[in-house]
Amino acid sequence: MTTTPTHPREATVVEAAPKQLFIAGKWRDATGERTFAVEDPATGATLCQVADASPDDALAALAAAHDAQADWAQHPPRERGEILRRAYEILIERREDLALLMTLEMGKPLPEARGEITYAAEFFRWFAEEGVRIGGDYAVAPNGSGRFLVTHQPVGPALLITPWNFPMAMGTRKIGPAIAAGCTSVIKPAQQTPLSMLALADILREAGLPDGVLNVVTSANAGGVMEPMIRDPRARKLSFTGSTAIGRKLIEQSAQQVLKVSLELGGNAPFLVFDDADLDAAVEGAMQAKMRNIGEACTAANRFYVHADVAQAFSDKLAERMSSLTIGRGVSDDIQVGPLIDGKQLDKVTDLVSDAVAQGAQVVTGGGKHGGDGYFYTPTVLTDVPAGARMGHEEIFGPVAPITTFTDEREAIAHANNTEYGLVSYLFTQNLQRGLRVTEALDTGMVGLNQGIVSNPAAPFGGVKASGLGREGGKVGIDEFLETKYVSIGGL
Repeated sequence: MTTTPTHPREATVVEAAPKQLFIAGKWRDATGERTFAVEDPATGATLCQVADASPDDALAALAAAHDAQADWAQHPPRERGEILRRAYEILIERREDLALLMTLEMGKPLPEARGEITYAAEFFRWFAEEGVRIGGDYAVAPNGSGRFLVTHQPVGPALLITPWNFPMAMGTRKIGPAIAAGCTSVIKPAQQTPLSMLALADILREAGLPDGVLNVVTSANAGGVMEPMIRDPRARKLSFTGSTAIGRKLIEQSAQQVLKVSLELGGNAPFLVFDDADLDAAVEGAMQAKMRNIGEACTAANRFYVHADVAQAFSDKLAERMSSLTIGRGVSDDIQVGPLIDGKQLDKVTDLVSDAVAQGAQVVTGGGKHGGDGYFYTPTVLTDVPAGARMGHEEIFGPVAPITTFTDEREAIAHANNTEYGLVSYLFTQNLQRGLRVTEALDTGMVGLNQGIVSNPAAPFGGVKASGLGREGGKVGIDEFLETKYVSIGGL
């Protein structure tokens, strides 16, 4: 049965988290004092009520960002960086309480939540350093008659939309470069996990961020509050992390104002294991790529392609690891698998597994809902998964590892690329030449070669095809919030 432990500080951290809208540096109620409930996915119980913004509230937030833009763009880059640095230090200092808050609203086990707070903080430290390195260029015209001056300026007020699966890190990955570049912003966190973002906004306020530079609107009606802002000429940038279906709609809406758009969308990550792979390392990588965040990640390994000669050994080892994981409410350190985010996601995972089994897939371990309260699904390994199974084409977003075999390199690459998505791939081989060949042949924006985690604030994160546009993190992450201006100087 699922354990439902409690943490002595649960009530304290929930009570301490802001629950209002953050607009122009002030906490305020939503129009009509409307609220929506935030749920603990491990129990189904309501944690608290949070302000439910109206379209008018959203436009007020955009107005605040617009009004603050000119002054913020002129703010010294070093001072912008120092605000981010102070926020980084506060995040690290308060990691325990922030991690507990995240576990309560999202479900991931406390050790993983601590890891996310550290990861989230690193985006602030990284972009605190990048903000002072925004450069330019000066050159003599080819014919010698003039000079070229190239500068980079903030694009303007940015609209930021974050998902529920990494409620703090997806925020800092967008807010960090926006602040460093000199852009104001309005951010809308996911309905399921607003508390982490509201806590982050309060930390930035405490770190000295001027009023109006960051505004937070929480709402149970994402489309209703976002579309008016997207279609408003005061907005100049949109950054979204979420599903490809929603991303396509946002591109259409953004076309009216020709917004600068960056999108981190869905994934269908292949995980390739060749016959010469170190199987213990491959299984460890599989556990990281599959079970990080309970499998609820766009980077999660979604399709396992294993060479026929090692498939039995790999599946046995993986099933042994998966079946040994401790399931329960994630507020104690011994829990390794928490609940899925809500009943809708639990039903989706259940349906995908049922579909695969009905088509001939074999259940090695798991294969069903886990008993007790909340939205728990047992870690699952499937073999002989047919090509027509839905989980081969849809994101599972849960703790399920479907395994299919292959016999040669070309076949493995064809399987891996047979998807509209192109976010990340993983491959395990001890042959350097093969590793480089396959890496170059994979149609993804990122590749994990002999490792199961690719995310790093200092590296460019993003995909190709239906997995998105642009990159976040790394040296190029700040470019998404900058425009290039060319000045032609004559008369020389």
